[in-house]
Amino acid sequence: MSEPRSPSDTPAPGPGPAAPDGPPPADSAALRQPASCTELFRVFNRLAMQGFGGVLPIAHRELVERERWLSPAQFVELLTVGQVLPGPNIINLSVIFGDRCFGWRGALAASAGLLALPMLIVLLLTSAYQQFADHPMVAGALRGMGAVAAGLVIATAVKLARTLKGNPLGLRWSALLVAATVLMVGGLRWPMVWVVLGLGAVGMAVAWRRLRGGQA
Repeated sequence: MSEPRSPSDTPAPGPGPAAPDGPPPADSAALRQPASCTELFRVFNRLAMQGFGGVLPIAHRELVERERWLSPAQFVELLTVGQVLPGPNIINLSVIFGDRCFGWRGALAASAGLLALPMLIVLLLTSAYQQFADHPMVAGALRGMGAVAAGLVIATAVKLARTLKGNPLGLRWSALLVAATVLMVGGLRWPMVWVVLGLGAVGMAVAWRRLRGGQA
């Protein structure tokens, strides 16, 4: 019978994994990843089929609140990149997010889910609209849908405004840039591309200075 080993005979445990520098951010602690390209296609197709009058509010609800694939701050970051690139911002967002998850296959799956069935429905509705465009009920329905779409966009903007608390610009500069954008685009009717380049450059300069410890 072997003698029991004393505590001094027990080998010292090796070094364990390094402790993390700190707890994960609160808004990204419970995030998950898509399981496959099929799931990417299914979720983006589902949000596209709900996006009557604009898919952006539905995208926020599906990707941030329901699927927990993105935190509110990450959604704003991807939307910002998609906004300044050519093309519809939600298409750009789907391509960037899909590429991050599964490379070019993910980008193709997400964008195909966003476009396939809605494109077929739009073609069918366009054919029907040509026959009934002058009907008063159709014109009234389109005006009503425009009001609903505007309400959805405003509600999404209010949700996204919560992420400004952690933005390097701060609330004062963010509010100034929002007001300037509304004035230039909505009031003065200046071209969007020049407003984005001009105010975007100002915002990046202020954020860069604040991140380096300066004041603006």
